[in-house]
Amino acid sequence: MTGPLGTTPGTDDLARRRRRVGAALSEAGRDGLVVTTLVNVRYLTGFTGSNGALVLHADGSGVFLTDGRYRDQAAQEVPGLEHVITRDLVGVAAERITASGQTSWAAETHALSVDAHARLVEAVPAVTLVPAGRLVEDARTIKDDTEVAALREACRISTAALEGLWAGPLVGRTERDVARDLEWRMLELGAEAVAFETILASGPNTAVPHHHPTDRVLQPGDLLKTDFGARVSGYHADCTRTVVLGTADAWQREVHAAVRASQAAGVDVLREGRPVAESDTVARGVLADAGWLEHFTTGLGHGVGLEIHEDPFIAASHAGTLASRTTLTMEPGIYVPGRGGVRIEDTVLVTSADPGTPEVLTDLTTELLEIA
Repeated sequence: MTGPLGTTPGTDDLARRRRRVGAALSEAGRDGLVVTTLVNVRYLTGFTGSNGALVLHADGSGVFLTDGRYRDQAAQEVPGLEHVITRDLVGVAAERITASGQTSWAAETHALSVDAHARLVEAVPAVTLVPAGRLVEDARTIKDDTEVAALREACRISTAALEGLWAGPLVGRTERDVARDLEWRMLELGAEAVAFETILASGPNTAVPHHHPTDRVLQPGDLLKTDFGARVSGYHADCTRTVVLGTADAWQREVHAAVRASQAAGVDVLREGRPVAESDTVARGVLADAGWLEHFTTGLGHGVGLEIHEDPFIAASHAGTLASRTTLTMEPGIYVPGRGGVRIEDTVLVTSADPGTPEVLTDLTTELLEIA
């Protein structure tokens, strides 16, 4: 599957990714890895189909496995690797492990079924086969140039679509109609798909963090919360804005101001080398000082890339630090049941440039807009 110029990985990009994962395997004392999680297979090979696997050696070489339905697709999407066409991915993977003569291998046990894992272990009795953990997922947290380009384009399309939607009219239309309108705008602007089902909520429905659009008619004075994103070359944008239809009242202004301050503070500490947990502490502290923390009931943010929710997840319990070229969301909110809620969310790139100011990819105002 192709995308806009510079947003799809080439042969060299994919080879670099495989070598980087291979180096992590070597460091862990493993000779190779059986990759069966489809999103990880895509990251390392370029394959976008629904059935594939990769037998990866620690030197970065490997063999790609898929079935006959994807013979031609694999020829186009998977460069630089030997291809084996088979229905028996596990069986052929075992044959290749045995043929390598190497005895210390890892497998993505978090993605294999119990039966498939048992069959693989049984087929390689002379091999020590251990769980890989989230080795490939960890590698995916640091985005290369092609990935950043895809994310930038997905975010650009997303924000342009929302600005077009805000031009109206909105009052008198249903949540469902407005949500579909926004999704169509993203497709018209070049998205290959929407990143996820759009969350569009109005009035008291904005108090539900993951509200599904209904036939409720948008009314003057409503809060309108939109959580949405475009997908480009497999990469997801994630953005939320909350506006008011008409003139905002004092309560809406107060809540929006608290969320905006929390979100800005959280984004500001998404810097290389800083603890992941720090942004959680800072953003929650702003909501606590404003007296609204008890109404923040969701997670604060997560990695975003080939999956809409991926590592790292922002939480007080996260023990790691932020690396340059990691992309995350920052999305505090206040949700008051029966009354309404506000969430502001951006997709943010951690940079290494001095002084390391985070780059907001969803470049769209966070001010409280009053839309006619």
